[in-house]
Amino acid sequence: MEIERSGLIKFKGKDVIVIGDDLKLGDIAPEFSGHTVDWSLFRGLEDTKGKVRIVAAVTSLDTEVCDRETRRFNMDATDLNSDIVVLVVSLDLPYAQKRWCGGAGIDRVITLSDHMSGDFGKKYGCLMKDVGLLRRAVFVIDRENKVIYSAYMPSLGDEPNYEAVLDAARTAL
Repeated sequence: MEIERSGLIKFKGKDVIVIGDDLKLGDIAPEFSGHTVDWSLFRGLEDTKGKVRIVAAVTSLDTEVCDRETRRFNMDATDLNSDIVVLVVSLDLPYAQKRWCGGAGIDRVITLSDHMSGDFGKKYGCLMKDVGLLRRAVFVIDRENKVIYSAYMPSLGDEPNYEAVLDAARTAL
């Protein structure tokens, strides 16, 4: 049975139901899957095994804040060790992600679509049931799949603390 919670976040001024529990520091990150821009199934942990992962949940790449966040992580990724991978997950269809990534010049971030099952959203406590979108959150997962950084934004318009995320990822190397 899925856990449903309310009172965590609002969408257009109304409380929404969030499916799943929040991940906390020290938790073992659950495996999740999503589709890449070419519709290939990508397993978030297995396909990045041995790497440190920055995993960002965003509402939609076509929104101003998500656009800015993903571009920022793409820019930051150019200066990161190759053992750190950045995944950005949304419920946007792979077609839309491909179009957006091409237009934005995204080449260092792997975008994943959670549209088919909401697998990531449910397991990471990000799926807003009422609106079919993900709430904004960011995680750093070490090489042993342990959550070493977890932040859920209190509002959909809030951006993560980029420096704290990057510092946690670098520390995990």
